[in-house]
Amino acid sequence: MAAFNLTPSDPSPFILMGIPGLEAAHIWISIPFSTFYIIGLFGNFMLLFVVGKEQILHKPMYLLLCMLAVTDIGMSTSVMPKALCILWFNLKGITVGGCLTQMFFIHAVSVMQSAVLVTMAFDRYVAICNPLRYATILTNERIAKLGLVGLIRAVFFILPMPLLVSRLPFCANRTIPHMYCEHMAVAKMSCGDFTVNRMYGLVVAFVVIGLDLTLIALSYSLILRAVLRISSKKAHQKALNTCTSHICVMLMSYTSCLFTYLTQRFGQGIASHVHVTFANFYLLVPPMLNPIIYGVKTKELRDKVGKYPCRR
Repeated sequence: MAAFNLTPSDPSPFILMGIPGLEAAHIWISIPFSTFYIIGLFGNFMLLFVVGKEQILHKPMYLLLCMLAVTDIGMSTSVMPKALCILWFNLKGITVGGCLTQMFFIHAVSVMQSAVLVTMAFDRYVAICNPLRYATILTNERIAKLGLVGLIRAVFFILPMPLLVSRLPFCANRTIPHMYCEHMAVAKMSCGDFTVNRMYGLVVAFVVIGLDLTLIALSYSLILRAVLRISSKKAHQKALNTCTSHICVMLMSYTSCLFTYLTQRFGQGIASHVHVTFANFYLLVPPMLNPIIYGVKTKELRDKVGKYPCRR
């Protein structure tokens, strides 16, 4: 069958399989997925609401938490409405435009979240290593500008992905063995040469994830060096506690992200249902746990959140 170019006017939709091999269990799988999604939405919107209402929380640290909450909401919401349609109603079709749009938002929000985590590491570095100048170095305006830079970077790196996919020829096979339109999952369905897509994905991963992890590692090496110089055990413990939440969130986000990325490209021996399930957990579990982790570990935020359910 002759190949044809994928264009927005092409009426033939893609078919998202959901979780390959586990179609019979889709209804049962939807229970934890929808639960995680609802808890994540509630937790992140609650965090945004409390920080917005409480003047005392209008600080750089909490502005960064709000940015993280927005990326968490965006990441899970770019996938779950369509995923639940697949799991509940077996509505597997997705238009070309819808697929390319979903692809852009999933990857752009992921890159944006990585930028927020780097900024949070820098925030902790300044708070511990240069506390007297913290208020002058990290102002709300400067944090907002860093957030804007992160957004521009995400659009710059990710916009070429759907554009490159739109140039690929697709033949008879339009079935994507995935729950959402992941870049390489779609590119692999092409009957043409998708080497450029593969190479571009590797470049973006190396530049974005590699650079961000290097900056985070540098920040925490400087933090560790500063902490080890503190003679007081109480001050030593307090300094480490300020980083605990961010370290937990960072490990959870990057570990799941790297696992999903590497298995998509090099994990031919891993069963499809295992890869797809973990890819969805990457988009659901961190957004659900992030507000819980910060709510538990940050006393100031915990106290403000706790007073709202008590109001009558």
